[in-house]
Amino acid sequence: MTKSTKYKLLHHLKFLKSIGYSYHEPITFISNEINGFNLPNNLELLKNSVENCYLCELSKSRKNTVFASGNINAKIMFISDFPGSLEDETGKIFVGKTGELLTKMIENVLNIKREEVYIANILKCKPINTSSLSNEANLCKSYLFKQIELVKPKIIVTLGENAYKYLTNEDVNINMLRGQTINYKDMVLIPTFHPSFLLRNPSSKKDAYVDMLKIKNQLESLN
Repeated sequence: MTKSTKYKLLHHLKFLKSIGYSYHEPITFISNEINGFNLPNNLELLKNSVENCYLCELSKSRKNTVFASGNINAKIMFISDFPGSLEDETGKIFVGKTGELLTKMIENVLNIKREEVYIANILKCKPINTSSLSNEANLCKSYLFKQIELVKPKIIVTLGENAYKYLTNEDVNINMLRGQTINYKDMVLIPTFHPSFLLRNPSSKKDAYVDMLKIKNQLESLN
């Protein structure tokens, strides 16, 4: 059975579950399986799995999957929520104005090249309706958990409220949480604003700058 056939079968099983059938145990953090299928212990092979994923309806509307970018041995990992239209067109993560701002946040404050960090999304496909993505996130984040397992970052930075919520299953206000240092699965987790929010709300850039200074201190403490 090919991987493509397996994922199509898995999509059908997901439909059966949605109408009341039960056929597997819930997914746990950094599981080696996604709904019963082993995930590869290699980022290139994992990327191929994502490109051939049919777990949710987003696979029907996407132009490209958006996997990740950066150093696979990075000490710090930035996690956003989902790709936008430009990412969907190009298959590249954080391009356009949001990508330019994220690059400035990393290079001007952390004083490291963007290529030295690892950047990934909760969702690997662009959503059509962003108001409710819990089902898609619960399926897709197993890929992210595997990325975390393979990259082994010491610090995780979540960008925006949704990224934190979908990663941790905690629904909180980003304004109350941003900049805090949180112990998460033996890693340091620091939430901050999403660059797209900062583009719409320039007055919050000073708060994001303070968050990035805290991230810099954490990063320097690892050396």
